[in-house]
Amino acid sequence: MGAGLRAPARAPGRTSEDGLSGAGGTAPAPDRRRPSPGRGRGDTVRAWSELFRVSALFSVPGDALAGAAAVGRGPGRGTALAVGASLCLYEAGMALNDWADREEDAVDRPHRPIPSGRVSPAAALGAAGLLTAAGLALAARAGRPALAVATGLAATVWAYDLRLKHTKAGPAAMAAARSLDLLLGATATATAAGGGAAATPRGGADNVAARVAFVRGPLPAALVLGAHTYGVTAVSRHEAQGGSTAVPLAVLATTGALGTAVLMADRAARTRTPADRAARAGGAGEHRTARTDSPGEHRPARAGWAMEHLPVPAGGPGTHRAVPAQGPGAHGPARPHHLTPADLLLTAFTGVYLRTAGPPLLHAALNPSPPLTQRAVGGGIRAMIPLQAALAARNGAPGSGLAVMALVPLARALARKVSPT
Repeated sequence: MGAGLRAPARAPGRTSEDGLSGAGGTAPAPDRRRPSPGRGRGDTVRAWSELFRVSALFSVPGDALAGAAAVGRGPGRGTALAVGASLCLYEAGMALNDWADREEDAVDRPHRPIPSGRVSPAAALGAAGLLTAAGLALAARAGRPALAVATGLAATVWAYDLRLKHTKAGPAAMAAARSLDLLLGATATATAAGGGAAATPRGGADNVAARVAFVRGPLPAALVLGAHTYGVTAVSRHEAQGGSTAVPLAVLATTGALGTAVLMADRAARTRTPADRAARAGGAGEHRTARTDSPGEHRPARAGWAMEHLPVPAGGPGTHRAVPAQGPGAHGPARPHHLTPADLLLTAFTGVYLRTAGPPLLHAALNPSPPLTQRAVGGGIRAMIPLQAALAARNGAPGSGLAVMALVPLARALARKVSPT
């Protein structure tokens, strides 16, 4: 994670996009002026800010929040540790990316911190190593399962930057990094809370139940996020020369399918019968209803991709309660669903995702020029945040979705000062 997307061939004025960032755009024109030897502390801070692309950091917390929602828990200590670990590994990938491409940047982008002499190669590599160690240390504090996921994430970041970036395996590596980052949030949240899909129970039956919950919960969300990242990375491989119509068109279709999948999965959860819900909760006769903390607020009774509740009117508009199964083998028709604020937020987040990623991809498919292809990459990157918000809302955490969306204006404001590319 945090590894920059670069077009394989050198081309003047090309962009360097990060497939895991929340903002994108065209790189500024190269400034071939060398910095003066007596640059001050402010210049040093700016150089490191450019190296780390700090304005791109705002897409990282959404992974952990979406992961926490996918295991049916609110953000907690484990989520905070996962966010910290993700930020460290993300920035490690940024520094390592520029270190690995320092010779290429000396020709194409001499204004970057390393070729311009503002940051030494040794310092950049050292920062990558220290940040990787810090990320793993934070993950370790969330528990062994979280450390295992973070180790896989760190290995993917280093493999991408040093070996896979310019190969056919590059998009898959980027997709794996983003998926692992969401799973890190899910694992750390569940483990720190003392259970959940990411924990490792000793009992055989409990272990099977935990694995089933994992498959129904964070894994589908991670795959959605990974599929989107794969598409953005695939398009980015043509951003320097353009000329590809099939790739943007295929990614556009994938984007529509992902948005539809999120909404349709929510619809399936809302129309399930009590018997179905009882069986998915652990078998006939074993059903746990969702806890209602306050009118209009719902929490899934367990970790899972599908929210195990049937909202029905109970006291007025916006107030709902869960309908429990009536006993072993209970059956009943699916109840009609009444839209809640959470449903509206999910629809809105998904709409923003499609609106952000879709039109630039269509333009690039109709006219596969380098500028339009670069805009398609930028649109796909910016769409990452509303997709995270939709996944959080989809799993019963509309508050987390709103928190993720609140990062969008912050990312844009900082991007005006420090380029995310």
